[in-house]
Amino acid sequence: MTELSKAYDPKAVERRIYEWWEKRGYFKPESQRYLDPSEPQFVITIPPPNVTGTLHMGHALTSAIEDLMTRYHRMKGARTLWVPGTDHAGIATQAVVEKKLEREGRRRRDMTRDAFLAEVWAWKEHSQRIINSQQRALGISVDWDREAFTMDEARTLAVRKAFKHLYDKGLIYRDTRMVNWDPVQLTGVSDLEVETEEEGEPGFLYHVRYPLQTNRWEGPLHPWGSGRWAEGATEWITVATTRPETILGDTAVMVHPEDERYTHRVACRAILPAIGREIPIISDSAVDMAFGTGAVKVTPAHDFVDYEVGKRHHLPFIEVMDETAKMNANAGPYAGLDRFECRKRLVADLEKEGLLVKVEPYTIKLGRGQRSGAVIEPRISLQWWCDTKAMAQMAADAVRSGRIKIVPERFEKTWFQWLDNIRDWCISRQLWWGHQIPVWYVVNASALKRDRADLPTQYCALSEEEAYQAARADWGPDVALRQDEDVLDTWFSSGLWPFSTLGWPRDTEDMRRYYPTTMLETGYDILFFWVARMVMLGLELTGDVPFTTVYLHGLIRTADGKKMSKSRPDQIIDPLELIDTYGADALRFFLVTAGAPGNDIKMDARKVDGKWRSDRIEGARNFANKLWNAARFVLGKLDAPAEPPRPEGADLRTLPDAWILARMRRTIYDARRLMDDYQYGEAARLIYDFIWSDFCDWYLEFSKNRLNLDVLVQSLDVALRLLHPFMPFITEELWQKLKEAAAGRWSLPSFQYPALMLAPYPRPDELPAADEDALAGMALVQAAIHAIRNARAEHNVAQHRRIPAVISAGGHRAYFEAMRESIQALARVNDDLIIAEHAPAPEQAVTLALGDATVYLPLAGLVDLQAERRRLSDEIATLEAQIAKSEQLLDGDFSRRAPAAVVDKERAKLANLRARRDELRARLDGLAA
Repeated sequence: MTELSKAYDPKAVERRIYEWWEKRGYFKPESQRYLDPSEPQFVITIPPPNVTGTLHMGHALTSAIEDLMTRYHRMKGARTLWVPGTDHAGIATQAVVEKKLEREGRRRRDMTRDAFLAEVWAWKEHSQRIINSQQRALGISVDWDREAFTMDEARTLAVRKAFKHLYDKGLIYRDTRMVNWDPVQLTGVSDLEVETEEEGEPGFLYHVRYPLQTNRWEGPLHPWGSGRWAEGATEWITVATTRPETILGDTAVMVHPEDERYTHRVACRAILPAIGREIPIISDSAVDMAFGTGAVKVTPAHDFVDYEVGKRHHLPFIEVMDETAKMNANAGPYAGLDRFECRKRLVADLEKEGLLVKVEPYTIKLGRGQRSGAVIEPRISLQWWCDTKAMAQMAADAVRSGRIKIVPERFEKTWFQWLDNIRDWCISRQLWWGHQIPVWYVVNASALKRDRADLPTQYCALSEEEAYQAARADWGPDVALRQDEDVLDTWFSSGLWPFSTLGWPRDTEDMRRYYPTTMLETGYDILFFWVARMVMLGLELTGDVPFTTVYLHGLIRTADGKKMSKSRPDQIIDPLELIDTYGADALRFFLVTAGAPGNDIKMDARKVDGKWRSDRIEGARNFANKLWNAARFVLGKLDAPAEPPRPEGADLRTLPDAWILARMRRTIYDARRLMDDYQYGEAARLIYDFIWSDFCDWYLEFSKNRLNLDVLVQSLDVALRLLHPFMPFITEELWQKLKEAAAGRWSLPSFQYPALMLAPYPRPDELPAADEDALAGMALVQAAIHAIRNARAEHNVAQHRRIPAVISAGGHRAYFEAMRESIQALARVNDDLIIAEHAPAPEQAVTLALGDATVYLPLAGLVDLQAERRRLSDEIATLEAQIAKSEQLLDGDFSRRAPAAVVDKERAKLANLRARRDELRARLDGLAA
């Protein structure tokens, strides 16, 4: 027998198989000699994981889905390329390295930029090795020779070329605007880098009254903090805010134009608490009349909405915080305080001055820096921006016209909403790690004594040498330049990923052959931040879409449906730990079957003795074990002496053979249909049911009575090829063993291929036309076996004990006769099984209706009738007592006083008790017949 261990051990298989695949070059499109010219090529680039440490479950989900896509298309005969790589992840990686340095007693601010970057590059190499080992453990079939990194030489050229193209076109510019500011990282951040708790965070809503300037009171006569600051004021307007410290930067109070409570106040002037500044009361539709008092403070320098209001109404922009979120000189008496200490003291002073109306609990959607955890502050900052309006229109039109398909389709609505209302993109970050802005400034213009105002003082170039060449042509040989210190937003470089990985901007063979790519697969949460930008930049820079299909998977969530947070180590699951426990195939199969396109996945994982455990992944591992044992059975049969040659043209197929071939053909058709429609989870469940139920539970059991090795080998071959994209390791191992054992005796077309991953995905036309009669007949036989087994269990018949049975087969007698031995073996019935076209019902028999056929089981052969009557009577009496108790409870005060959910639960319980009692009564009546 071809050697196969008694139990499947993933650790003994997975690494060895992967190294064999990689060594043979099977992942490379150049080595794919088995191509189907009718199949379009399949090209996909991996969403590059951040080099911040290790992969998490979201990455494992991405790997599982993309690998099954790639393996499926490769097996269909498509020329297939899957490009791997990693992302430098500017702010995230810099944060990780800074924390590492802090643990070592060092600080970035005490280092030169070059020294710090050397530390980050070392970390990148370390992290990338870990990530690559994790991806290999997951079994991804990428072309490792084409691995890319967003800051390697080729990608750096692409970034600078893209920047210069947009700069020269006037789409990239520098301006002072409002951004999300991280006061710990000291940089502006994108919306994606701002995390908000879904349920919000507990906070407070502060109601503060501002005195109004009138003929009788023009302003405070006493100092702030005296308790008499507002003395003499007679009219007020009350605002509500969650951020009292920003009061110090207010330049207006705003009400809605249609709010009748305040129309008479518009154009009046309020006096700002603490500062004493006169500020106008303005009207603007940006106000939510239902929020707080309906009047809101306007702080244009510290709020995104207020920033736009300030521009519309030409208000002053007064900053009261510095880059570290400490109050600056504009904060008056609170200058130098941390923002939250300022809040505490200002609220106390407002109360002292009689201006604090009330404070009430309030849930706040508080944005925090993804890496620092610090509360984000809106802040006006000088940044680089990209005008994306025209590119966004092209990206929207690409989906509207069908050039790009989004799966699932429901995300098209959000795609259009975002692109049709897009704002300019802040592309700069105040970091050291990343692509430094390729702009150089003339630093000694005054020293060169040039009076010509038309000479440029900044140069955008692909390199410093190129910038100097241009500057020297304008300013002469003594010009000195300084490169902009900011770096580009990580999404800028990753926005070039589908074509920069193929060699753009150079005219490479890969770019000519593989662009545009076929598929972009990623989570729906970065549809805007990454996918849309790839489409915008691809259309602008290459003139074509970067991919033709976007497949969006859901997010991995905790068991209770909450989003996993990096700030909660107890929620972060290392895929390698689950692989060590269950194997990569089991983890992959769970991930693919746990959700549908665009739907989130709940992890049922829990810690047991310090290790992660999951019932659902364990179920997938049990499936792998089931398949392994089935293959052991088949290989064992192949080890038997060769059968005598059959007569030429003879068809020795039995009813089970015809049935399994028909079931295979139908499964292949449905699996391919589902896979082509991106319903991977449904396809996996269909294949699972075929292998577990049809092949293992039925056909192999039937084969124990009558063996057809031809069909047995063919069935296992098809099953392994169907399952391979989902569980590549175990299927490759078993298929190689099957091919080895079948050598010289069975020569299936698939066996000409050197590896299962290169063998053709099953096609329905590989098999004979489905025998519908065999399907119908076997369905009837299976129903009979099921029914007898259920009756045995219901009557507590011992597993080893055989029982008498009579089958009244109607017009289906031939099917039952053909399967007599299997029915006797699988249902454990006596050898004297009676099968007749019309058999009379024996006395005191259980009747099992099967449509046109009926099975009778004489009760005397099943149970001790007297003992069974006593048992049923006792159980009925117990149920009657429980029913009476429940009825009494529901008839009393319980129904009126208990919560509705509790009462409904009791009523459901009563209904179940009555149903069980009625069922037992029917069985007792049957015994008395």
